[in-house]
Amino acid sequence: MSTAPAPSSRDLQHPASADIRLEAVLHALSDPMRLQIVRELAAGRDELTCSQFALPVTKSTSTHHFRVLREAGVIRQCYRGTAKMNGLRRDELDDLFPGLLGALLAAADRQAVRLGEG
Repeated sequence: MSTAPAPSSRDLQHPASADIRLEAVLHALSDPMRLQIVRELAAGRDELTCSQFALPVTKSTSTHHFRVLREAGVIRQCYRGTAKMNGLRRDELDDLFPGLLGALLAAADRQAVRLGEG
C-alpha cells in the first residue's frame, strides 16, 4: 500500500473553481493593493513574478496580499525554480461570475483616470 507524498511547503493551495465564492472574490478585490495586482495581471497575457509588482508595501505585506488573492481564487500561483509566478484566473472567474471581472477592472480604470492615477 503506497501513500501519497506529503505536500511540500512549495505546494500552494488554491480553491477548486466550484469552491470560489463571490464574497471572497469581492473581499479580495476591495483592497487597493490587491486591486492593483489584479489590474497589472489583467493588462498582460503572461504570468508575473511577485518581484515584478512595484507595490509600496513591505515584502511581508505584499506576501499577505498575494495569499488573500490566491485563497479567494482570483489568482493562481506556482513556483518555477525560485520564482513564484502569478496568473489571473480570468477564465474561471468569467465562467462563475460572467462580466464581473471586466466590470470591476473597467470601473477601476475609470477611477484611476478620475483620480489622476492612471
